[in-house]
This record gives sequence, C-alpha cells and structure tokens, in this order.
Amino acid sequence: MTYVVTTPSFNGPIELLLQLISAHEVDVLDVPLAPIVDAFVLILRDDATFIDVEELSDFLLVAAILVEMKSTRLLPGRDTTEPDEEFVGWEERDVLLARLLELRTYAALSDSFTELFEQAGRSVARIKGIDDGFVVDPPDLLAGVSVAQLAAAYLRGIEDKPVPVVRLNHVTVDAVTVAETVVSLAQRLPSMGRITFRKLTEGLNTRIEIIVHFLALLELCKLGHLELGQGSTFGEVEIEWLVTDADLNLERIDTYEG
Repeated sequence: MTYVVTTPSFNGPIELLLQLISAHEVDVLDVPLAPIVDAFVLILRDDATFIDVEELSDFLLVAAILVEMKSTRLLPGRDTTEPDEEFVGWEERDVLLARLLELRTYAALSDSFTELFEQAGRSVARIKGIDDGFVVDPPDLLAGVSVAQLAAAYLRGIEDKPVPVVRLNHVTVDAVTVAETVVSLAQRLPSMGRITFRKLTEGLNTRIEIIVHFLALLELCKLGHLELGQGSTFGEVEIEWLVTDADLNLERIDTYEG
C-alpha cells in the first residue's frame, strides 16, 4: 500500500512528494509535515487496517528524509553552496591572488628603478677632458739596468730548459696478468681435483691477485675446461676440472689477453 498524503501544495503518494522536493519542483517549506505524520499514526491505531512492516519502514525513511530536508532549510547551518559553485569561487580567488602577486612584483621593480634613479641623480658626470698642458711621463723601464744585466738575462732566456722527469721508483706495479694465470691454473687444476676458490687462493697476499685468479677461472669455465658451482648464497665457490688429458692444447689460452 502506498501512503497518499494531502497537503495544500500537493496531493499524492509520499514517494512522489519526495521526488518533487528533491527535483526542486515543490518547496519543502510549503509542505506541513505534522499533519502527514498525524494521519499516518491514526491509520496505525486503526485495528481494521493492516500495514506491512516493509511499508512502515518505507514511510519512516521518507518521513525522516523530509524532516531532515526541512530542518536544513529552517535552521542556520553550513553553507549549502553546490561544490561546482565553490570550485568556481576558488578559481576566481586563485586568479585574483595571481594578479596580486604580479602587481606586487611590478611595484617592487618600480621601487628598485626609483632608487637607482635617485642614486644616479646624486652623481655628476665629468664633461671636460684633461687640462691643457697636462703631460704624462711614462716610467723608464730600463732605469738602473746595465748592459751586463741585459746580456745575462738574454743568456738565461735562450739556454735549454731541463726536461722534467717523473720518477716512478716508489710505485709498485703488479706484474700478474690474467693470461699468465690462466696458463698456470690449467697446469695446476687437473691434479688438484675438486677444490674451493678459498682454498685455491689462500696463499695469495694481494687483492689484485685474487681478482686475477677469479677472472682466469671464468675464462677457463667459458672455454669448457672446468665447472664452477655454489651450493648456497654467499657459500663456497667450488671448482672442478673437466679435462684430464695431460697434453692439453693451450693455444687458445696462451693467446688470451684479458
């Protein structure tokens, strides 16, 4: 059952009344809500009229919405401006602020020019050149210099300059190379069996030697002469020689330049 309301400005289902008010076709201030609620309460008290719970809840929902809408119109509260209208106001405010900042920039610039003009006004430019009869005598650059001093200066200028020598006797150059290490490992590894990289390099003292040995192992692995493995992350690198021929041809290894 659709509850029909009767008011001075509307006569029909209450759901339609809510739609018309939401669409601004009927003013909520022109709709008295108390008579509508009183009439519905009289229907509830009538024993001969049965109202389903769903219909009762629908009426309560619509009535609550109408009460909220009317109280919002009657009571003073927050601004009911539409969001789009607020955004338009913000845009206009931003434009005004930008213009204000621009005008302040021009005002500051004009003040700077004014200060420069005032400083220039306090200075007087020279309008006359050097006085007549003013003579400038240049200094004598050879005053106090004898012929012997000039000859000595000439000889110092034409004599051969010593060639600068850079001495490198204090610099230690590591003579180890990847090519030599490849050949050395190819001769040693077949007889060492399965070995770890740590064990292979435990007798080395410098970092460059360890790096060169690692590069040499990578080259031998690329040539297919050995297999590298690592059981776990940051674990020991294990080396296993794959070729057991003692007369191994090392021509490709000898020509490796690193």
